[in-house]
Amino acid sequence: DVQLQASGGGLVQAGGSLRLSCVASGLSFDDYAIGWFRQVPGKVREAVACIAKDGATYYDDSVKGRFTISRDNAKNTVYLQMNSLKPEDTAVYYCNVVLTLPSMRPLDSWGQGTLVTVSS
Repeated sequence: DVQLQASGGGLVQAGGSLRLSCVASGLSFDDYAIGWFRQVPGKVREAVACIAKDGATYYDDSVKGRFTISRDNAKNTVYLQMNSLKPEDTAVYYCNVVLTLPSMRPLDSWGQGTLVTVSS
């Protein structure tokens, strides 16, 4: 089974930073694009950033210049460095395999996310 486990969330003040990690198993990691998504309760889950298997990166306009996605294929891990955090970044963050680019369409199944809370 494909599994992706997100971690690294927490409580941070506005303007602060966090780094999220996503460890994947059950797939040939090097062959897939991996994305970060976030969801606020009551709202639709949205794509935040994605990194393709060749290292190309894609970002939602709301996080461009503040978030950086990277991957370490040796560790089957994707990271999301989040700087200059804003209260509106508060959400549960998930990672998932991305099936199509640049639309960042994910797999239908989701693992456990990690909560990021940004206080004003």
